[in-house]
Amino acid sequence: MTLTELRYIVAVAKEKHFGKAASRCFVSQPTLSVAVKKLEDELGLTLFERHKHDVTITPLGIKIIEQAERVLEQAKTIKLIANEAKDPLKGTLQLGIIYTIGPYLLPRIIPLINKAAPELTLIIDEDFTANLAGKLTSGELDLVILSSPFDIPGIKTELLYKEPLIVALPKKHPLCRKKTIKAEDLLNETLLLLKTGNCYRDQVMDVCPACKSDTFSKGRMQKTLEGSSLETIRQMVAAGSGVTVLPSTSLINIDEKNSLVEYRPFSRPVPKREVILAYRDTYPGKKLIRLIQETVNKCDF
Repeated sequence: MTLTELRYIVAVAKEKHFGKAASRCFVSQPTLSVAVKKLEDELGLTLFERHKHDVTITPLGIKIIEQAERVLEQAKTIKLIANEAKDPLKGTLQLGIIYTIGPYLLPRIIPLINKAAPELTLIIDEDFTANLAGKLTSGELDLVILSSPFDIPGIKTELLYKEPLIVALPKKHPLCRKKTIKAEDLLNETLLLLKTGNCYRDQVMDVCPACKSDTFSKGRMQKTLEGSSLETIRQMVAAGSGVTVLPSTSLINIDEKNSLVEYRPFSRPVPKREVILAYRDTYPGKKLIRLIQETVNKCDF
């Protein structure tokens, strides 16, 4: 039994397909298939039921793959401990980040990280919170930047910054006459939201609790439109399709003078979202954690 074989069965379990698992591991499908069969023979049991287009994990296979993930995480931790003793700012940092933060934060911190740690290879994985959580707990990712709340056993979090939420309006919209916007002002508007399942959508709904009430759901849900990304929603606002709520960092590098969108702050108390850094409580890369924290602090959010 080797770590390579364990990586292969974990990849097959995630992809539910031998060909896709082989691509994920950068090997040929025959190489991966032979290694998986060899491990099954050594263990004396079947890990996967093979079908024409996919695979099914057997009940015993599920338990073994869960243990394999833990073994791989511990093996990675051994290397990290060794690197920490030598030079923690060399090697590879696998950083996850959610879609609603990545486009605005990464362009600001990557140059600073490269300057502070020029020999560190940064690998970025942009994904939804639920997917990043799984990758973090399994050891595929070292650190993850996302928004709170994020409460998972074995995971620690550190606050990076708080950012105000703002209202985006089509140019010359009646609400543009207001200096600040109350949550209630949005009740009679077509509210543009991210699709269901995105944590930022839930945060926007929390800003306007009445938007979640039975009255609103039954009487006004036809006035809620969805977009696949914050930038898509911004363009929908520019086209006059409705109004939305954006994180303030999304205004970075926006030319408001020539924009078809106007922005207004909320009235007090101003709603904010907390951006946090998450990592396993066993993760030994303390200097890498500090590197991310110090780099983000320089951005003055």
